[in-house]
Amino acid sequence: MSSAQLIQADGTVAFLPHRLNRHPVVVRGLSADELWICCGLSAALGLTVGVPLASLLSTVALVPTCIVAAIALGVYVGGGVLRRHKRGRPDTWLYRYLQWWLASHYPLLAGWVGGHTLITRSGAWSVRREAR
Repeated sequence: MSSAQLIQADGTVAFLPHRLNRHPVVVRGLSADELWICCGLSAALGLTVGVPLASLLSTVALVPTCIVAAIALGVYVGGGVLRRHKRGRPDTWLYRYLQWWLASHYPLLAGWVGGHTLITRSGAWSVRREAR
């Protein structure tokens, strides 16, 4: 299709781009929001490992070192794991999965993350129609 066929007489475009509102991939298949989640969780893990290690070896420099190393490892490993899990799923799958997991495991947090709006019923559904 040539560019002349894509532009209509009134100057508007004849097609609708479908990837316009998607988050761009930043690092290892992660979008920016997923990268922040991965970095935040990895930094928390690095902090929990770094503080006891720093007090054991009596050097404060191990805390930021463990945090940076955990972030690097978390982005590398977490990017690969999330890329495999996200393959073939919609863009919002990760966020809905996290909402569902928090709503099913910690019901008190469901209101904070919007998990109360999810359908969490399991079982057979019926349409309540009768055969003639």
